[in-house]
Amino acid sequence: MRLTLCAVGKLGATTENSLVKDYLSRAGHTGRGLGISPVELIEVEARRTKNLTSGQLKAAEADAVREAVDSGILITCDERGELLTSRKIAERLEVYKDRSERRVTFVIGGADGLDPALRSQSAFSLAFGPQTWPHALVRVMLAEQMYRAITLLAGLPYHRD
Repeated sequence: MRLTLCAVGKLGATTENSLVKDYLSRAGHTGRGLGISPVELIEVEARRTKNLTSGQLKAAEADAVREAVDSGILITCDERGELLTSRKIAERLEVYKDRSERRVTFVIGGADGLDPALRSQSAFSLAFGPQTWPHALVRVMLAEQMYRAITLLAGLPYHRD
């Protein structure tokens, strides 16, 4: 199974981006024995034109996500999504792995959020709480949770046990 983190926007050479890459690298090393490919990071940009409404911009970003990730299970990150424990995220990934899903992609939208049509295409939406988080930190938190889920699936010690 291939795991992907797809985000609208580019972080560049930032501390947050270094953390994301570190967690995704760790996830790839740990997941290898489980049949999980190295985790891919895809950053997309919508084709911007002047005078786009928020809805039009979200639709353009959703199109860019669909172009970048052409198949598989989508999991969107959205403030209206489910509040899941790390174990529950791991359990859901295990179901996809056991079903031999080829790709599972976590999607983080742009500054205006996700297009409703893209959210409706997702298997589920994941929330990181009711607070507003900077996109760079959401990427770090999501990358860490992807890594944590893989370590749980690998049976590594978990401090909550």
